[in-house]
Order: sequence, then structure tokens, then C-alpha cells
Amino acid sequence: MLDQVKSTDLFIDYYSQWVRVYKEGAIRKVTLDKYLMTQAWVEKLIPELRMCDMTRITYQQLLNDYAKSHERQTTMDFHHQLKGAILDAVDEGLIDRDPTRKVIIKGKTPTEKKIKYLNQYELHTLLINLDLGTEVNWDWFILLVAKTGMRFSEALALTPKDFDFSHQSLSINKTWDYKGDGGFLPTKNKSSVRKIQIDWQTVIQFSELIKDLPENKPIFITKEKIYNSTVNDILERHCKNLNIPVISVHGLRHTHASLLLFAGVSIGSVARRLGHASMTTTQKTYLHIIHELESQDVDLVMRSISSLS
Repeated sequence: MLDQVKSTDLFIDYYSQWVRVYKEGAIRKVTLDKYLMTQAWVEKLIPELRMCDMTRITYQQLLNDYAKSHERQTTMDFHHQLKGAILDAVDEGLIDRDPTRKVIIKGKTPTEKKIKYLNQYELHTLLINLDLGTEVNWDWFILLVAKTGMRFSEALALTPKDFDFSHQSLSINKTWDYKGDGGFLPTKNKSSVRKIQIDWQTVIQFSELIKDLPENKPIFITKEKIYNSTVNDILERHCKNLNIPVISVHGLRHTHASLLLFAGVSIGSVARRLGHASMTTTQKTYLHIIHELESQDVDLVMRSISSLS
């Protein structure tokens, strides 16, 4: 194990053990998979590097080689997933000095990622054409995500108990492990635990729809394995049939946020409704929309000033 590692051992052997000891069972599977991906890249890029040969130059070269095929933010994540193990190795005397000090993060120029969302007319067209019968189906799921901006895993985890119809609110306090073996999981972060206000029409619709369902069982889970692609395919068919832009379920979340921003809702309120860890996340995600709104503000200011004369 780690207490038997020598400075002449391979770094990849140390790192794989470190991940197993410190990360397995302590972090979510999706996060653990990122560490395992980093482990695979270390094995590919420096398979023969010994612990005692890990210097600032060799570490910087490792990051440079990784950055050749990855964007800067991805390279930064790669660095952070390695740094914890390396600092532990320094503490144990397996590496003489901290090789991560003054590191320079490089990476490919990120491709412009313009989020896909529907405008108000397109969303209205979609929602009025959903098949909303008396039984729970994926069209009800699409409606709820569009009305609340929930994440896919959050909406899957909803139970009748999460609805507070008298206060027109919905509690988000868990997610569904659709990528794994099913079952409830914690939310993405502490900020994701929240209450979302819902409109009176949604209250009436869902109070009737779920009145006879088990209080603590997920509304939309009829079998253990659920695929994101299943709902995306249904949504895609709707979009194509209605001749509106094809978006994903995550695009409904973007649509919800975009419409709120265009309606003048503050970034802080949108961030809380979406469960973002900070307003910075919201600002980065919806930067192009914020720029559009700023342009509208400039026009409004100019019109206001000109009317003063």
C-alpha cells in the first residue's frame, strides 16, 4: 500500500494507489471517473517516470503534453486531480520538492459553445403540443423541466412529497443516479438544495396527476435504468414535428434561464433558481444573453436621455 511506496517506484503506481485509498468511496462515481481518466492519461504520457524524477520540469512537460489535445480548463482540472497526490508524496518525502509550484497551465483555444435554447414563442409552441394525459409520461417531465429549469437528474428524483402545493413550491434535495445503478444521490452541490416556486397552472396539473402515487417514490421512474437519450429523443421528435429548433432536455434548462433573464429577472435570482454554486457560473453560462441585454439597456438609456431635451 501507500506506506510501502519508495521514491524509486513509478509515479503511475503511486497515483493509482492514491486514488484507490483516498478517493474510492469518498466521492461520487462521476467524480471518481474523472480521477480514473487522469490516471489513464498519466499512464499514457509518463509510464516510466519514477517518483524521485518528478521535478518542476518533468511535471510542466506532462501538463504541456496533455494540453496539446485539451482545452485550458480541462488541463487545469487535470492539474488539480494530480496536485493532491503529488503534495501528499512531498509530505511523505517521496518527492523532494513541490513540482507543481509556479506551474503554467496551457491548452487549446476553446471552441465557441453557444448554448441552444428556444425563444418564448417556440417554447409556447412546444408546451401546448405536449401529450399531457391522465398518466405520468415523459411529456409531463418535459413540461416540468421547462417550467422549473431543473437538472435532468433532479427532475428524475422528484417524489410527490417534494411538492408543496399550498405554497406553490417544489423542493429539490436529491438527484437520481441514472448513470449508475439507480437510486437517490445527493445534489450536485449545497447550493443545489433549494425550493423552486411554481405557477398555479402547474400546481393544478400536478396535484391531480400525482394524487394517487406513493409519497416517497420517484414520479418518473418506472424501471431502474433510465437513459438521458430516451427523453432527448422524444423531445427531438416534438421539435421536428413542430418545426422549431431541436434542443435537448438540458436545453430546456437553458431556455428557462434565458427567458427569465430576458424578462428582467436578476442574475442572482436566476442563479438561486437553477441551483448554481455562484452567480459567476450563471454569468459565464449566459454571457451572450447578458451581452444582448446590455445592448438593449444602452438603447433604452439613449432613448431616455434624448427624451430629456
